[in-house]
Amino acid sequence: MRPPLTEKQKKLLDYLREEIGRTGSAPSLRVSAADLEISHAAVAQTLKTLEDKGYIRRQGKYSRTVHILDHTGDVDAGLSRKQIPIIGRITAGLPMYAQQEWEGSLVIDDRLYPGDNLFALRIQGQSMKNAGILNRDIAICQPRQYAHNKEIVVALVHGEEATVKRFFLHPGFIELRPENPKFKPQTYEFDDVLIQGKVIGIVRPPDAMNTGQDH
Repeated sequence: MRPPLTEKQKKLLDYLREEIGRTGSAPSLRVSAADLEISHAAVAQTLKTLEDKGYIRRQGKYSRTVHILDHTGDVDAGLSRKQIPIIGRITAGLPMYAQQEWEGSLVIDDRLYPGDNLFALRIQGQSMKNAGILNRDIAICQPRQYAHNKEIVVALVHGEEATVKRFFLHPGFIELRPENPKFKPQTYEFDDVLIQGKVIGIVRPPDAMNTGQDH
């Protein structure tokens, strides 16, 4: 059995539960301190106490990722969520989590999509529709700089254009293959393609089914 909480500790825990449930991530120390009208040091100390008592688990000493635990020590099923950025434009040379052009964020279930630095991209066009990826879908991606044959990847072509296609490695060239017979596979030299990530899930906005022609 976990040690009981003081009134102040319970207040912070309830606050964290509400904010994580609402936004998918824990607020910063500054925001928490302002909302609760206490000092940064008090928030930091109380977080440590909550962790020591088994009510929360933090992902690294300075990480803002906080998991609320249930009485068994597992992550609370209703709060296993996290916030990932929707990348507007991929910039060559920058890791995905350092990209500057964000088009908002997406809250996902950490149990379904575990891992750090996940990112999302909005799909444009219908070139992958036979793989169940439609225009305006949001692709959840795991950052990676390599790919295996037949994986659906995010590739940066010629350092400029990001595309989502199925990957094939051939002797002497790379093939990026669409999943729609109206589109032709494209082939590239090795140096023309930078793999940025692997698509691990799709989120479909309510209006995605009714938008976009083949293009």
